Amino acid sequence: MPRRVARSDREEVLQPAIARYLDSLLPSRDPVLAEMERLARLEGIPIVGPACGRLLALLVAVSGARRIFEMGSAIGYSTLWLARAAGPAAKVYYTDADPRNLARARAFLRRGGVLPRVKLLEGDALALLRRTSGRFDLIFVDVDKDQYPAALRLAVPRLRRGGLLVADNVLWHGRVAAKVSPGDVFTRSILRFNRLMYAPKELFAVIVPLRDGVAVCRKA
Repeated sequence: MPRRVARSDREEVLQPAIARYLDSLLPSRDPVLAEMERLARLEGIPIVGPACGRLLALLVAVSGARRIFEMGSAIGYSTLWLARAAGPAAKVYYTDADPRNLARARAFLRRGGVLPRVKLLEGDALALLRRTSGRFDLIFVDVDKDQYPAALRLAVPRLRRGGLLVADNVLWHGRVAAKVSPGDVFTRSILRFNRLMYAPKELFAVIVPLRDGVAVCRKA
């Protein structure tokens, strides 16, 4: 299965000057987050970045989410933002198919002070969600883009009423607004996900054009 590609997509979706301005407003991150950002830049690891991390933390805070499932976690950057915002009574489920990513995430989350509230799961995120019982307050989708439509269909029934479905990369480098080649499976999957997200009455969906596009949906 194709892996997610490393991205420098803020400049592709936002005007470069606006992207730089937004970055200039961000407070400095603590040493753990800063190290994760450096590692991501060095090795081309896809992370949501600090602006989206703050959005995730805000969504957790305003919704009161405590039981969170993350579909695709890489080195645990977004996991750390989610777990810190959710508090010590939370349970955040980390998922990734790469054992090296999981090992790195464990170390970072331990240093970040949130490891006791994180459940580390190795494997395909969709399969892991199927095997994990119960409902969730928030599900974050950041898997391979060809999995997005299936992730949506699987995630929505697992949310509690009032729960949030959040997805990264829904503007996908700006390619959603361009002509799509027949072989571009990732872009076609994102386009399908976006249409599906706005279709059901049980979801109230909004796309925030931050970085590479973040979808936020509330389940009625």
